[in-house]
Amino acid sequence: MTIALWIVQILLALVFFWAGGMKLFQENKAMEMMVWAREASRSFLIFVGVAEIIGGIGLILPGALGILPVLTLLAAIGTAIILILAALLHARRKEKGVGINIVFLLLALFVVIGHILIK
Repeated sequence: MTIALWIVQILLALVFFWAGGMKLFQENKAMEMMVWAREASRSFLIFVGVAEIIGGIGLILPGALGILPVLTLLAAIGTAIILILAALLHARRKEKGVGINIVFLLLALFVVIGHILIK
């Protein structure tokens, strides 16, 4: 179970680093790829990007350092919330992104449940 959790955590962290990094450091590319980003304020785009980067860090760093492992559980809950909100946004706008958000949501929930069961 631990190996599966690490694999999923790393995968989710990479996705969140990529998505958050694009919103923070490649704003034009984010707006090109994500229709909603064109209509969102710059401050909201930065907020989402920072939240995604922090979520990615939280999925990896506490476990890798062995410090406050509960932070990984909290990061997984936070990323799940981000993914729920993203799925709702895409569904409301009738965009294609809902399916991938649900797949990553299921992975985040796997991490949440895995960390609860390990305790």
